[in-house]
Amino acid sequence: MGSGSSPCASCKLLRRRCAKDCIFAPYFPPDDPHKFAIVHKVFGASNVSKMLQELPVHQRADAVSSLVYEANARMRDPVYGCVGAISYLQNQVSQLQMQLAVAQAEILCNQMQPEPEVPAIHQSMVDYDTKSLLLAASNTGDFGDQMTQLLSYTSSNNNVMQDPLKKESFWT
Repeated sequence: MGSGSSPCASCKLLRRRCAKDCIFAPYFPPDDPHKFAIVHKVFGASNVSKMLQELPVHQRADAVSSLVYEANARMRDPVYGCVGAISYLQNQVSQLQMQLAVAQAEILCNQMQPEPEVPAIHQSMVDYDTKSLLLAASNTGDFGDQMTQLLSYTSSNNNVMQDPLKKESFWT
């Protein structure tokens, strides 16, 4: 018997007396009957018993863990079982690797593009335009309008460069 006088989960489910040397007792405790029930439903008690008897004692716990996992997978997906889950995860890894390659290519393309050359505005040109606007304003007598134009001109040319190339991302 497994633990004390209570029969193991397999013997309880199969309604038989749990022997002292029951092969199921160490792996299917009486407090977790669902574990054996699902393994029994998918593989059958005699097949599980044969598998466990063929294995060395130190590998049986891992084998039972694998059988429980496969049985749960078979209940969720009767056709593919855990192979369906593995295939799904492999496809997901493949898609993520492809997305990573695209992102790396996009970064490389962005790094390889030369910076656009923007003609630099020399201070002498700004000074010349300022002087000509002031001179024109003083000659026409319309100094207020010319000063507004001058201020708007100098504030718009304050060496702030906008990005002329709008780059689209592959992710949008």
